[in-house]
Amino acid sequence: MSTAGAGGGRASRGGRGRTARAPLSRERVIRAAVAVADEKGSAALTMRAVAAPLGVEAMSLYHHVSGREDLLDGMVDAVFAEIDLPSGEVDWKEAMHRRAHSARAALRRHPWAVSLLDSRAHPGPATLRHHDAVIGALRGGGFSVVMTAHAFSLIDSYVYGFVMQELSLPFGDAAEVDEVAGAILREMPADAYPHLAELAAAHVLAPGYDYAEDEFAFGLALILDALRPDEVDG
Repeated sequence: MSTAGAGGGRASRGGRGRTARAPLSRERVIRAAVAVADEKGSAALTMRAVAAPLGVEAMSLYHHVSGREDLLDGMVDAVFAEIDLPSGEVDWKEAMHRRAHSARAALRRHPWAVSLLDSRAHPGPATLRHHDAVIGALRGGGFSVVMTAHAFSLIDSYVYGFVMQELSLPFGDAAEVDEVAGAILREMPADAYPHLAELAAAHVLAPGYDYAEDEFAFGLALILDALRPDEVDG
């Protein structure tokens, strides 16, 4: 018997030559759902669309998730798990700074999640752990309960809002900003819109300008500098 024949026999005895498939689990289902949403958006998220890359029938998913809403709960929790938790080793401002940048990065990776992060009525463990850590960092920094709520809401409103605006812009990196803004500036009669022309030429098209990084950092610093621990337990 040839070695090829022997190998074929082993493959056959091992399951008719089929590649072993990892067992289906809730974690695998959630990961597949996140991948589908990343590629096609949450509107394309159906049980069939999630089942296809897993190589199973849609009905098999119901052993691990109860339906689309449960799927969304798990997906949102997975995104929160990617956001760095505030560290107790730094002061509250640095902790909020790092957490805001991490949250923005996670939302850029998963654009569909921006409108869903705070929409779930059944938050998962990663979501609760994240919220608790943010609150703990602010409380540990001297914020009262009431001021902690104000600060948390303000920071998240800025981060979520900035990401939504950032994702809707007709450019991505600094090179595309130059291309788009330069084209607009060339086609625009400067004498009709002098202030817009000035801003574009002196700021947007300035060497080294990066809209996303520069403007996000400026706004976040402004917010964090304005917040003050009130050191009174609300």
